[in-house]
Amino acid sequence: ALLAGPGLLGRLALALHVAGVNAALLLLYPRPLYKIAVRACFLGFAFGCGLLLSAGRSAWRHFGWYMCSLSLFHYSEYLVTAINNPRSLSLDSFLLNHSFEYNLAALSSWVEFTLEKLFFPELKQITWLSTVGLLMVIFGDCLRKAAMLTAGSNFNHIVQNEKSDTHTLVTSGVYGWFRHPSYVGWFYWSIGTQVLLCNPICVVGYALASWRFFRERIEEEEITLIHFFGEEYLEYKRKVPSGLPFIKGVKLEL
Repeated sequence: ALLAGPGLLGRLALALHVAGVNAALLLLYPRPLYKIAVRACFLGFAFGCGLLLSAGRSAWRHFGWYMCSLSLFHYSEYLVTAINNPRSLSLDSFLLNHSFEYNLAALSSWVEFTLEKLFFPELKQITWLSTVGLLMVIFGDCLRKAAMLTAGSNFNHIVQNEKSDTHTLVTSGVYGWFRHPSYVGWFYWSIGTQVLLCNPICVVGYALASWRFFRERIEEEEITLIHFFGEEYLEYKRKVPSGLPFIKGVKLEL
């Protein structure tokens, strides 16, 4: 009740809660595990704040949906990596520090939402549009996690330049639908977050930036996959689309 309370009392209780949890984590875990625990705790805290906003009737309700979606995405990235490929697990598996561009894009979306909420509040109350965005977010995240689970230990957040003994070409499950289902999921998840927030500028910006990023990433990755699997991958590439609009992948034949 104190955390949800208004005014100075609520903010003070919030600050004490965060400080208390941080102190408890410092006492409970050694330094390496503390770094993991504090990030997981932060994401859980953000998810809880999102639930509080989502349960209300304020203009920030849809931002609460966004907070839940964003925190769940980053937490599940680490969790699924821990299940699938623990050898590649690191703090970077949360993807919280994915890149400067990624952080700048997130900040831009928060600024746009806040400014438009102040000057065009009715734009942030289009519930049906935010619901469409939420469905895109759910679909995208589920597809990405399904791809990670299907690939198992073959999945890595970093494009691999050397083939390991256990590296195999995965073509079943969601990989039978798209060659790059994890990228397809992330692409529609990222755009969905901005549709959810009713951010018209960032919807366009995210779509263009994500498309360009994944086009370059897919071309880089497919060069490696052709090197790893040769004709086997080329045959798979001919049969299964990339899954992303107007992206056919690297144009290279043996």
